[in-house]
Amino acid sequence: MTVLNSKIPAGPLAEKWSKHKAAIKVVSPANKRKLDIIVVGTGLAGGSAAASLAEMGYNVKAFCYQDSGRRAHSIAAQGGINAAKNYQNDNDSIYRLFYDTIKGGDYRAREANVYRLAEVSGDIIDQCVAQGVPFAREYGGTLSNRSFGGVLVSRTFYARGQTGQQLLLGCYASMNRMIGQGKIEMHERNEMLDIVTVDGKARGIITRNLVTGEVERHGAHAVVIASGGYGNVFFLSTNAMGCNGGAAWQAYKNGAFFGNPCFVQIHPTCIPVHGEQQSKLTLMSESLRNDGRVWVPKKKEDAIKLQEGKMGPNDIADEDRDFYLERRYPSYGNLVPRDVASRAAKERCDAGFGVNAEGKAVYLDFKYSIERLGQDVIEARYGNLFQMYEKITDVDPYNEPMQIYPAIHYSMGGTWVDYNLMTTVPGLYAIGEANFSDHGGNRLGASALMQGLADGYFVLPYTIGDYLADEIQTPRIDVNHPEFDKKEKAVNERLQKLFNVKGNKSVDSFHKRLGNIMWDYVGMARNEEGLKFAIAEIAKIKEDFYNDVRIPGDFDAMNIELEKAGRVADFLELGDLMARDALNRNESCGGHYREESVTEEGEAKRDDENFTYVSAWEYKGENQEPVLHKEELVFEEVKLTQRSYK
Repeated sequence: MTVLNSKIPAGPLAEKWSKHKAAIKVVSPANKRKLDIIVVGTGLAGGSAAASLAEMGYNVKAFCYQDSGRRAHSIAAQGGINAAKNYQNDNDSIYRLFYDTIKGGDYRAREANVYRLAEVSGDIIDQCVAQGVPFAREYGGTLSNRSFGGVLVSRTFYARGQTGQQLLLGCYASMNRMIGQGKIEMHERNEMLDIVTVDGKARGIITRNLVTGEVERHGAHAVVIASGGYGNVFFLSTNAMGCNGGAAWQAYKNGAFFGNPCFVQIHPTCIPVHGEQQSKLTLMSESLRNDGRVWVPKKKEDAIKLQEGKMGPNDIADEDRDFYLERRYPSYGNLVPRDVASRAAKERCDAGFGVNAEGKAVYLDFKYSIERLGQDVIEARYGNLFQMYEKITDVDPYNEPMQIYPAIHYSMGGTWVDYNLMTTVPGLYAIGEANFSDHGGNRLGASALMQGLADGYFVLPYTIGDYLADEIQTPRIDVNHPEFDKKEKAVNERLQKLFNVKGNKSVDSFHKRLGNIMWDYVGMARNEEGLKFAIAEIAKIKEDFYNDVRIPGDFDAMNIELEKAGRVADFLELGDLMARDALNRNESCGGHYREESVTEEGEAKRDDENFTYVSAWEYKGENQEPVLHKEELVFEEVKLTQRSYK
């Protein structure tokens, strides 16, 4: 087993980052102009990294599969971004944000990385305000805050229900300025399909032009993966349909270890599944739990009538409503962390108290806040979210409670990186949701935007120089090198193999089969028998896929089905690794809930003696079992305790 070097600096926690910055190498402005960096992904992590690195003087090549960098899935983030500013004077601090994040992740994240995240969080807000991001403000002009799950303070900055969009537009404006100056070479509609390494170092990527079908080569002195998470392995998720783990998976197959793949987040407030033909799910922001109360009927006979359509939610009196989060978790109430709220909703529905026809929904009710604050206030805070809900469900949430149910939302797992955000492949970095580093077993709400922008604006621009300082004598990367020939040939052969199957079933049919297995056995609740069954079933689906998938259209042209086929091929392998990781981790922590490891009250029960580590998996070849490496987690500041939100 390889001993993983996380490169965490020595010294007191609060001084690690500042001392590390002082100790690492830097690249002079004249030498930055000689160095090329590839950034894969243009969401908040990739966009902020590309803009920052270009402003510093590096030559940046940015890639996205969308038709514009501003179409990255970060644009869908709704509720807000955390920062330890203490503007509400409610005793917030860098340490409290650090502690809340460690605790929220159920003590399965690195202390040093999380503290650094909290430390730079305030700088992110200053940066975004300077860019013109229209954060919500109080009447007097000061920035406003709201609360999110798992905390007892208000530290979330927001722009109504479209925070991700506004942050991404600020970031994209910075990118555009650098594109205009010729410092960023933008490649839209280009999907990364492989990584090229030369003498053990990342030196470029192979992409497919999604408009022409042409396979292309691109070289650089360093490669940054910022391609987001892999939630779409479940088929139905809150992710955009194009989101995929392909770039991170190719990093894994080229020597980068994969960290904690079984750690995925179930978000408790999503619009429930409504039919067999549905292709994705819609998130309702966690911010709604500030003013909405979650409930189900107390009486099972009322739940049955709701399921049969014989009564509506407004027919149930207040005294017959079970506000189960407020009942079970009085300190945090409706603002418990996402994993806790999701399991609580599942428990009520499994017990027969679900409120829709399938019995797979609970209510999120704004009646009480409208009575207290007035509809105008609620509309000002959440108007676009209410409008979205009504358009999808044809129900007016001002007059009737929303129906919600948990769904796959985010990946805490991802490419393993050290303190510098470098993978186990020299010169290959992973930032934002694409890496594993900051959230442990469960991410707190409004922390994804914080991590993406922290990595891109305030961490990677410093740490990448430590590596590139030794590359200033390296000439421009020659894309005619034999390693580029080899990788381009491999990509073409992989795509041709899929295209030539000429089977009878669509790509989506296999993706749905995989998603059903993942949700049922590697989803909200997991056990040994189910995980072993999932591994066996995924192998069968993979065999059927390569024998019977049908890809219509032309090979050397725009072909959306061929794109999807490549992604599903990756998902089949990734799903297998996720199930293996979940099987190995015989404890419950955060979003990873093993039914064999539960407290008497039904909460997740950790096993700190045997599992206080990061799982880092190494690829050993096609159809070979991966090898597990462990990065032991050392806690110097925080005492490990059973997590409680009561």
